[in-house]
Amino acid sequence: MGHIIPVILCGGSGTRLWPLSRESYPKQFVDMGEGRTLFGDTWDRALRLPDAQEPIVVCNEAHRFYVAAELYRRGKRCRILLEPEGRNTAPALALAALAAKERDALLLALPADHAVGNVQALISGVMQAKPIAEAGNIVTFGIVPTEPATGYGYIQQGAALGEGIYRVARFVEKPALSAAKEMLAQGDYFWNSGMFLMSVATYLDELESHAPDIHAACASAWEGRCEDGAFTRPAKQAFLASPADSVDYAVMEHTRLAAVAPLATAWSDLGSWEAFYQEGASDDKGNVCLGDVIAEDVANCYCNARHRMIAAIGLKDMLIVETRDAVLVAPRTCAQDVKKIVQRLRQAGRQEYRQHPQVFRPWGSYETLALGERFQVKRIVVTPGAELSLQLHHHRAEHWIVVSGTAQVTNGSTTQLLTENQSTYIPLGVKHRLKNPGVIPLVLIEIQSGAYLGEDDIVRFADANGREGEGAAAT
Repeated sequence: MGHIIPVILCGGSGTRLWPLSRESYPKQFVDMGEGRTLFGDTWDRALRLPDAQEPIVVCNEAHRFYVAAELYRRGKRCRILLEPEGRNTAPALALAALAAKERDALLLALPADHAVGNVQALISGVMQAKPIAEAGNIVTFGIVPTEPATGYGYIQQGAALGEGIYRVARFVEKPALSAAKEMLAQGDYFWNSGMFLMSVATYLDELESHAPDIHAACASAWEGRCEDGAFTRPAKQAFLASPADSVDYAVMEHTRLAAVAPLATAWSDLGSWEAFYQEGASDDKGNVCLGDVIAEDVANCYCNARHRMIAAIGLKDMLIVETRDAVLVAPRTCAQDVKKIVQRLRQAGRQEYRQHPQVFRPWGSYETLALGERFQVKRIVVTPGAELSLQLHHHRAEHWIVVSGTAQVTNGSTTQLLTENQSTYIPLGVKHRLKNPGVIPLVLIEIQSGAYLGEDDIVRFADANGREGEGAAAT
């Protein structure tokens, strides 16, 4: 029968994990420490399946460089499908099914932002569910609940389909606490994990039957797709015509083919800072501390210091999350309300809800270290063999200082190599280009000065990523 193709769905925005997670830098790509990301963990889980093929990644157009950077660190490549805008999981999975081509192949849908405690339990569950999915069912994986959680949906098991696999009796939306306690006591309910296993043919047929508008829009978008290296871009307008809906609402709550495979493992969708507290390793006073934290008379707190020291005194049951440009302080009981701050930032037109200080590009990344009137300082990292576009700026000049690696610098009519501690000056209005010809990352400090320092002050004359022209800084 068909082989398994893992599909990593990267559409989450993680607004409840602000300020670490931003609209342009969602939680699945955030460095959780020592270079670990939730997307990377999901990728590693997918590759542990015994007969899995190369994964397919579905992500937002704006996040493609985070995916590419993560795969580059692992020395891996795969097919990356780009959504021009998020339309939830049902259209995203439809694109993956259309990309898979083989109708008997099995798709294993894995959200990129979940934590799974016992990976072997997941692998065993997938292999146990495989014959049920090959028989034409859509298997969702239910987590055996350990508490009456109200933040998850629930699945009730019905008649047995095979060893450890059941027909779905019903789905339950996020319940009130009293209902959650009743379901936990009853023993035949599971948390809805949002992970699925089904054949390409089954999913596309059921989607066409129960959500024909989504099926038609995605099929049209796939027909009009274009290829751009590792990226596949569905036709934008056709894809945007698709309704936004989840696999659960579009298919699972209507199909007669829904099955559930219970998994006994620690699991979390890590949807709030409270979830990170519960997942973290606590000290003898119940504190979960990451980074440079000094705590005096502090109990049951979550402290995450990303760039600066956090000093806390006399606190209980609090959240403190520090990033380069924002600090969150709140009672743990208000963890779900962080999204209200994000809404206020958006309404005020502030960029902190959307933009993260570190930004990824096709050639690497940059991070703003300091910003003031008429100046900006950035740390730029260029991956080996990569180069920036040939460009100029109308309103700013730049100084480049090499920290490590080798830089090939085009400055007007001259091209030279610069190494550690060497520098160059790029006058306003002069065409210039930066390339890393070496085999290690190039790190340099860029000091900008001028009347306007916006990312749209750029004119590209040649670019390996098809970004010629004026402006278009986000691409």
